[in-house]
Amino acid sequence: MLNFITWTCDPVAFSLFGLEIRWYGVMFALAFICGWFLLSQMLKKEGRDPALADVLLWYVAIAVIIGARLGHCLFYEPSYYLSHPIEILKIRDGGLASHGAAVSIPIALWLVSRKYRISIWYLLDRVVIVVALSGLFIRMGNLFNSEIYGHVTSLPWGFVFADNGEVLPKHPTQIYEALSYFILFCILLAVYRKKQGKLRNGSFFGWFLIACFSMRFLIEFVKEVQVSWESKYWLDMGQILSIPCIVLGIVMVILSHRMELGKMDKLPGAGTPKKTNKPKKQA
Repeated sequence: MLNFITWTCDPVAFSLFGLEIRWYGVMFALAFICGWFLLSQMLKKEGRDPALADVLLWYVAIAVIIGARLGHCLFYEPSYYLSHPIEILKIRDGGLASHGAAVSIPIALWLVSRKYRISIWYLLDRVVIVVALSGLFIRMGNLFNSEIYGHVTSLPWGFVFADNGEVLPKHPTQIYEALSYFILFCILLAVYRKKQGKLRNGSFFGWFLIACFSMRFLIEFVKEVQVSWESKYWLDMGQILSIPCIVLGIVMVILSHRMELGKMDKLPGAGTPKKTNKPKKQA
């Protein structure tokens, strides 16, 4: 039995009119295509106009590109990119951070909710299902690029990323995260179907934040740092940024429960003692 897997995959999928199309780009496109299809089906089943999925596709796509790019530039290498702002536009050179997208996507959904007068919680609770599926494709794209892998390991599924000059097997943290996203997607979708789309406002969004970034926090312990300065600290930037996301998720779960209780309190007769026909005392 092999003690490791040698990974020498060509990151370029094919060439089109002289332009190299990388597997990462293919995975990125698949994430949006599958997400659009899933979201349109959800909207259709709930009796809403599936054309809303087209709008959400464009808003979220732009938000992901801008947010993830700015997240990497400002969270990981702010001094360099602030000194060379034109470099921020060179997305093909690499450098996207999911934590940046975690900020930009809710902003994009807020804009959609304002424009089309739809509850922001309704959008968030459904889009996170799509985001979980998209995470699977994005991390597989990272695997094709032989990037963001882990520390040296003796486990039999360790990957030797030979194209990067590595000679020792490393944790394939891209696969760890991809599987985690896929499991989270399956759970969210199963609960969504069981509840037939009748979700407590903000609940899915909150649980997604807790599960997604708790997973990210733990996997970061076996992942190599992205920039050298992270090695000076006990927690890397990915873990530091995950903590407020987890806290926000906990707050959202609590608030969603209270909002549901608030609705119950407003039901006719709620909180009002039941009247009884007691016999009147005779004088």
